[in-house]
Formats: sequence, C-alpha cells, structure tokens
Amino acid sequence: MKVLVINAGSSSLKYQLYDMTDESVLASGRVERIGMDSSIVTHEPAGKPEVRQVSEILDHVTAVKRVMEMLTNPEFGAIAHMSEIDAVGHRVVHGGEAFSSSVLVTLEVKLEIRKLFDLAPLHNPAHMMGISAVEANLPGVPQAVVFDTAFHQTMPNTSYLYPIPTVLYRRHQVRRYGFHGTSHSYVSAQAAAYLRKPLESLKMITCHIGNGASCTAILNGKSYDTSMGMTPLEGLMMGTRSGDLDPAIVPFVMNKEELTLNEVNSMLNKHSGMLAVSGISSDMREVTEAMEEGDKNAKLAFDMYCYRVKKYIGSYAAAMNGLDVLVFTAGVGENSAALRKAVCEGITFLGIELDDKRNAERRKDTREITVAGSKVKVLVVPTNEELLIARDTFRLVKQSRTS
Repeated sequence: MKVLVINAGSSSLKYQLYDMTDESVLASGRVERIGMDSSIVTHEPAGKPEVRQVSEILDHVTAVKRVMEMLTNPEFGAIAHMSEIDAVGHRVVHGGEAFSSSVLVTLEVKLEIRKLFDLAPLHNPAHMMGISAVEANLPGVPQAVVFDTAFHQTMPNTSYLYPIPTVLYRRHQVRRYGFHGTSHSYVSAQAAAYLRKPLESLKMITCHIGNGASCTAILNGKSYDTSMGMTPLEGLMMGTRSGDLDPAIVPFVMNKEELTLNEVNSMLNKHSGMLAVSGISSDMREVTEAMEEGDKNAKLAFDMYCYRVKKYIGSYAAAMNGLDVLVFTAGVGENSAALRKAVCEGITFLGIELDDKRNAERRKDTREITVAGSKVKVLVVPTNEELLIARDTFRLVKQSRTS
C-alpha cells in the first residue's frame, strides 16, 4: 500500500509518499506561497535530484494537483499513475475532546473538525482545505486524520482543567489540550523499543524542543500531563512564543502600550521567547553561536530557555513520583548538545549521569547519552511524525477493508 501524507497550512503544503511494505519514503516535498503567482514547489524524489518550480498556484486544490503531477512525472516522479496512491493521511492540529485517536475521514468527522475552528483558527481551516483538495483530485481514495491533541486525551482532569469558573469549560471547552502529540507518541514508543522495555512499565518525560517546544509526562504509556495548554502558547519558552507568564501582564501591557487584542496576541506568539530575549534570532543555532562569542543577551536567552525546560522536567518527575527515561527530540532537542548538557547537569538529583562524549556525537539514530548505570536513562530520539501518520492511515484503511 502507498500512503500519501499531507500537512496543509494556510499558504503551504508539505507531503511525503510512503511505500508501506517497507515504510520507505518514495518522495517528499512542499508547496509554498499558495495563493500567489510566484508559488514554489520543491520536490525530492528518492535517489534523484531535487526539482524546484515556480508558478502560479492560487488555491489548495491546484497545489494538490501540482503535487500529483510531480509524483507521476516520467522523469522525476515516484509512481506511474495517481491510482497507485491507496490512501492519504492528514495532520490536523486540533481534535478537541471529540477525537482521542486517529480516524478515517467521513462527513461527520469533517463537521467536527469545522466545529473546532475557533480553537485552532490558524490551523484547522487550512487542514480542511487540504482534505477538500485531496477529495477534488483523488475522489474515492480513503483519507485519515491524525490529531496533534489526540495523544493527550488520556490526561486526568487534574491535569487538563484550569482553576477558573467551570462554566467556561462547559460552554467553551476552555481546558488544556496539549500539542505535538504525534511526536510525543512516536518517540516514547521508539524509546521503549530501544530500551527493550514495555512502554507501559516506564515513567518517561519527552521533550519536543524545536521552534515550538513542549514537554510531556508519560505514565504507563499514556500522556499524564503536557506543557502546552488550550493553545500552543502555554508552557516552555520557545523560539518566538513567550510560554508561561502571569496572565495579568496581558491587560497591564495592553493598557500601558495601548495595544489591541490582536497586537498583544501577535506579540506573545511571534515576537517573544528566544527572539525577544536574545535580540538576535529565534534560531537556537544562531543564539548559541552568539553566546559562545560573548553576547550577554544570547547567553541570557539560552539560560532562561534551559531553566524552564529543567523546571518542567522536575515538576513532571514529582507528578509521576519518579522518572525512568528522559527523551530529547525535534530540531533543537536532537541537534543541540549544549542544550542537553545544560538541562541534564541541572537535574542530576534525579539520577542522571550524562556522558559528555556520547552527548557530543552527531548522529541521526536513536541513542543513549548517559553513562552505563545511570539511574535515569537519557535518550536522543529522532522524531518522525509523518511516519506515524502514515502508519495510522495504513492501519485504519486496512481495518476498514477487513471489517
């Protein structure tokens, strides 16, 4: 079975085509600047040179059509005909309380996703455009949706409820949902397999550290608590997001600076975090480089960033009454030895003994970076959210055909 995985944004679309017989990637790529006359399509077929084209792509239907043309191109395509695509899997950011697992796309599912537009106004409408675009280009091909929030639906109410009037939860579903669920689910399973231990037997904290970042406490194989909240703004300090702060800051700053709601929302999501503190960049690589050259603001940003990661790890270890495994993943988590070292050296009381040589190695596979005999194992696990989406899609379609 061949499964196409799509991650649609408001003006972009990423894709990967998998052959599920061996889970190999046949091709991948992205469409950028959808809605403009200078849209960019970048296509990367396995074993062939990258192809880049610039043309007018005004909507997602045309974007998916262009993807089909790239995939079936006789020169640089990966399949002979669109009919070889057996199923399509989509990443959907918000599943609310309606979805605790991945599902096949039906009319009822689409209606539920639309109901959640208010909770994810930047993401869910774009995902729906991706689903509709596939329907227009591949009619009759089964589609599945994999939700970022689904993995966290196992959280107890002590974790997901906020201490505010309960009427706000009943009327407007104001609660913690958590995000990066596909990543946390994937890397926790990979970590357990690497250690050759049942996931259900482990107390694990997974740290998805990229431009967006979140930590999740995984108890007995299930999400017990997670740092992102009703939106991805809560929790850790991130590239451009503030993370946790005193809620009273919002009306105070709005009053003092005469900011609108949209302006303060933009400030907290796009102009805060690492970018704001360092004054240099939201990119950890650039901030680390500046820190090593003696920039004080870059060092402050780095130290604040690591401090907040340590705080969440400590609190989650307390919440689970122990810790067996700590996992680093995503762009920064997988590649920044400096961050991993700074975080781990600040929580040695948990039983973490970092191996500096192992930590400094630059590899792309799952590996342990603690010394032999360390009470708590620290692993670096490359995430692969697209593969998890492909696996869930394959499983759901296969089940539907046998039922």
